[in-house]
Amino acid sequence: MTVEPPIYLVMVEIRNETSEEDRRNMAEYCVTGGTGFIAAYLVKSLLEKGCFVRTTVRDPGDAEKVGFLMELAGAKERLKIMKADLTEDGSFDEAIQGVVGVFHTASPATLIDPCIKGTLNVLRSCSKASSVKRVVLTSSCSSIRYRFDVQKQQITSLDESHWSDPEYCKRYNVLFYAYAKTVAEKEAWRVAKETGMDLVVVNPSFVVGPLLAPHPTSTLLLILAIVKGQV
Repeated sequence: MTVEPPIYLVMVEIRNETSEEDRRNMAEYCVTGGTGFIAAYLVKSLLEKGCFVRTTVRDPGDAEKVGFLMELAGAKERLKIMKADLTEDGSFDEAIQGVVGVFHTASPATLIDPCIKGTLNVLRSCSKASSVKRVVLTSSCSSIRYRFDVQKQQITSLDESHWSDPEYCKRYNVLFYAYAKTVAEKEAWRVAKETGMDLVVVNPSFVVGPLLAPHPTSTLLLILAIVKGQV
């Protein structure tokens, strides 16, 4: 049995007898970084529920990367692929204006500044759109687990009140991703508090499953390397 990621957002119930006029007036959702593993499943699930979806990518014209999204059931009728760049201020304004919910999953895996700035750019666009009811941010367990007290075994369990220590992350150069995710999530909560935004943060760890996109994810490549005895 295939288990797909749940959608952490209350959505409009779609009935089979929904009229075309009702569908035109139906709420839309925005999923950032639509070609990503989690994002693609969110787009797929939303479409299957009969929702209208906007998803952002850096280059909507790159058929090799985005073509699989348009092959999803319902995509031709209800999916709009839009251009947006995490590093550009206001780049997400158009994609977010008018939607009721935003799933922010887009994040570069290797660059600190775009991760932090990108999160802020998306949330600023959300704060400008009075239509947005809830924002769901995909963060990471990396924003929780890297701490001096964990290393020293002074603490054995972690929950939503714990944060990775930026100074700990800076000490170990390989933890730049954890540093970026920690700072970005803290900034997200700051913006949410200042604007009254309804923010939900999901902190996944090892994300695996059947691919929707034609290219393997970094996690899948790691699994293949383990299977092949390369690591």
